[in-house]
Amino acid sequence: MTDFPDENDVDDLAEAVRDNRPLRAGARFRVLMADETLDFKPVIFDDPKPLGRQFVEAVGGAPVHEYVAIAILPDGDFEDIRLDEQYDLRGRGAERVLVVRTDRKFLFKIDDADLEWPRRFISGFVAKKLARLAPNYALWLDVPGGHDQKIQDCDLIDLGKPGVERFISIIDETTEGRELIPSADRSFLESHDVAFEVLNEGGKIAVILEDFPLPDGKFDHATADILIILPPGYPDVAPDMFYTSPRLKLASIGREPRAANAAYDFGGRTWQRWSRHCNAWRPGIDGLQTMVARVRRALEEARA
Repeated sequence: MTDFPDENDVDDLAEAVRDNRPLRAGARFRVLMADETLDFKPVIFDDPKPLGRQFVEAVGGAPVHEYVAIAILPDGDFEDIRLDEQYDLRGRGAERVLVVRTDRKFLFKIDDADLEWPRRFISGFVAKKLARLAPNYALWLDVPGGHDQKIQDCDLIDLGKPGVERFISIIDETTEGRELIPSADRSFLESHDVAFEVLNEGGKIAVILEDFPLPDGKFDHATADILIILPPGYPDVAPDMFYTSPRLKLASIGREPRAANAAYDFGGRTWQRWSRHCNAWRPGIDGLQTMVARVRRALEEARA
C-alpha cells in the first residue's frame, strides 16, 4: 500500500468497472474502502492481489483476526476475503471493500421470516438472497410512522442500530407508484383484496380504490372508484374528504347526497367530492384502514 502515489501510475477500480474496461497493466490500484462507519475513502495498493489482512490493516482494524474484509461486487453481492487469501483486484470487479468485526450475529426480519447475518452490514442483494425472493420482488425498509424506503441491490443496510430492522417484499411495480404509501397501507389493501392504484400528480399523492362495492340498492351504481388524497405529512396527518367516480345519486330520489355535489379534477378525471371531515386521527395508528372504514360509513349513512 502506498501513502503518496504518483496519480499518473494509479488506476481506479470503480472507474474501470463503470467503463467496462480492464485495469491498466503495471498500474497501482485505487479501491474504495470503509470500516463500520461506512465512510468509503480511496486506498491505493501496489500489489494487484492484496491479502485480506492488508485490507483490514488499511482501515486500522486491530487485532486483525477479529475482522473480515468483504468485497462488494457491482451487483451488490458480497464476497468474503480470508485474511491470508490473495484477492485479485484486476479480475473480480469489486468497486468497494468493507472491513467489519466478526464477533456477533445480527437479526432482522423480512416479511414474517426471522433472519440472521454474521456481519453488521448487509446489502440489499444479499438480504434478498437470504429471503429467497424472486427477481421481480423489491425490498423495502419499514419506517414506522413514515414513508418506507426502497432498498436497492447495492445499498448497504446497517443492522447494528437499536432494535430489529424490519423489511417487507412486494412485487416491483414502480410504474404504479405503490412505493409512495407506507407498507402498513399496502399490506392492508393487499390482504383485503382491494384493487388499488397510487398516483402522484403535481406533488399530490393519492390512492384510488378501484371498483369499490357500494351499499346494496342505495345508489344508482353498484360500484365506484374511490379517490383518497394523502396530505403532506401523512400518515401522521389525516386525509380530508374523499371522492367518487362516477358521480353517485341516491337511487330512491335520483339526486346526489347532501354535501356531495361539488366536482374535483384529478388524474385526468372529474370526481364527485364528498365533504366528510375527520375530527380525530391517531398518528402511528390510523391509516388507510381507518379511511376505508370512514368511506364505508359515509356511503351507508348518505342521505339527501
